Amino acid sequence: MAEIDPITLAVVWNSMINICEEMGYVLCRTAYSEAVREAQDMSTALFDPQGRLVAQGVYTPGHLGAMRFALGHALRAYPAETLRPGDGILLNDIAMGAGHLPDMFSFTPVFHQGRLVAFTGSSAHHIDVGGAAPGSQAVEGIVDTYQEGLRIIPVKYFENDRPVEQVFKFIEANVRVPEKVVGDIKAQMNANRIGGLRICALIEKYGLPTFNQCLEEMIRRSEAAMRASIREIPDGTYAFEDYLDDVGRNTDPVKVRVTVTIEGDEVAVDFTGSGPQTESGINCYINFTYAYALYSLRSLTDPTIPQNEGCFRPLKVVAPEGSFFNPRHPAPGGGRAIIANRIVDCIMSAMSQALPQRAIAACSHFSNATVGGLDPRTGRPFVYYDLLMGGFGARPVKDGIDGIASGFNTGNIPVEVYEINYPVLIERQEYIPDSAGAGKYRGGTGIRKDVRILTEKVRLTCLSDRQRFVPFGLFGGGPGALGATILNPGPNETRLHSKGVYPLLRGDVISFRVSGSGGWGHPSERDPQAVLRDVRDGLVSAEQARNVYGVAIDTSTWTVLAEETAALRAGVRTGGHSGRRGDGH
Repeated sequence: MAEIDPITLAVVWNSMINICEEMGYVLCRTAYSEAVREAQDMSTALFDPQGRLVAQGVYTPGHLGAMRFALGHALRAYPAETLRPGDGILLNDIAMGAGHLPDMFSFTPVFHQGRLVAFTGSSAHHIDVGGAAPGSQAVEGIVDTYQEGLRIIPVKYFENDRPVEQVFKFIEANVRVPEKVVGDIKAQMNANRIGGLRICALIEKYGLPTFNQCLEEMIRRSEAAMRASIREIPDGTYAFEDYLDDVGRNTDPVKVRVTVTIEGDEVAVDFTGSGPQTESGINCYINFTYAYALYSLRSLTDPTIPQNEGCFRPLKVVAPEGSFFNPRHPAPGGGRAIIANRIVDCIMSAMSQALPQRAIAACSHFSNATVGGLDPRTGRPFVYYDLLMGGFGARPVKDGIDGIASGFNTGNIPVEVYEINYPVLIERQEYIPDSAGAGKYRGGTGIRKDVRILTEKVRLTCLSDRQRFVPFGLFGGGPGALGATILNPGPNETRLHSKGVYPLLRGDVISFRVSGSGGWGHPSERDPQAVLRDVRDGLVSAEQARNVYGVAIDTSTWTVLAEETAALRAGVRTGGHSGRRGDGH
């Protein structure tokens, strides 16, 4: 076959990526839940007839990295030759998808002139799939995944472009908010259909042989570019370990150990030495482990490489069966979202030994709590899905980013959306002063959010971390401040466990406080004007500026006192500063 015309290849390649983005737009615009519509906790992708990933949208890495595995399971249940136009396959099995039941995957075959030419895929986090607690992400008291909600092995939920009513009735009967769940599932099918229409239009324009040739070339070039980028990393073995706080009240921390081996143009990420699987709602199935290992690798290599099947080929992920990062079914995993940040943090810190000018410090954690009860305005059940993001760890050349998702690519849901849809009042949402890890470049700042309950008895399911083990800094950078979850903040406040389930009453206030992020480089090297700016913005106090950064500030004139600063910084350098060196110690 003749070599593909480079202009045609570029147009088809970018068209495939744009199709994924349009699918995502359709999914968000037609979804019912705030998790998908506002937070964009979803993903879209395109596959060839063999199930190989050829393009994806810029959405949630955990979904995207696991989607090719999910499609493989779908096709084992429904071989490609048995599928017909208008079919749709749905699944959320914990071991077949992204590692917890709220993530549902939808796949649709694309036919052109009677021939299977591609698959479209979408995934979405559903705010409830039944189980022991509203939101289906409880950690405490969960011993197997059967307690976590509705488990869907691959099933046809659309045939001939029509919903299979029995499937939808079964789903509706097993979730707390059926309108939102069913609405989001149908929105996934909307996205898949749009993707199929756009693929067929592309084939009409260029012909099927050219289209297929472009897909092969896209995969080949992505693999070649990934391997070339990996070869730029020094060969060697790089290790790091950290700990998850725990898996519920009165439980031990979970060891997270990662060893990254670079050999030529290939990478092995080994989680041997990490803790065993737990009898709780937190375990990390291998598909999710792989997804975030890939995300971390992509973050350290050439970011311009379009992700497809070729990007997966140089990566090997190892985790012993029965371990925390490769549990045996039916180990539960509803709370597995909090694991993603720790995978990224550990791989980043391990690779800081090889790539000190690329790896970032530990990121802020997040709060993904849910509150469930009856809405007095409607008399119907509600599930309030709270998503509070902190920020990125400091980078080798820049500060960390405040108030933005790290490792998830989701958004903070607007206060107004919460208050309109749920019986809650958001009393405050603000940055926490002095929570960012100090450094030449400071980490992202922690965030506080206070939520007042405006209805009778409800249940709160907490889901957070970094309330015991700090987000570490690199190369002399300081750690971010720990997070906390406080009930009724004030003189008689009660500290809640980061993964506890609690009853709440009307008028109760929950104060979610997510950790800050780690700093990069010694604080005494920070530009005094940058410290002054942070003090004026309320992110750093004048006391921390003096005691940690060695910068004296006159807050009446908002100026840096140069002579006093010079003397302070001489003392700061002599006294040193705690923070991870970037060498795993």
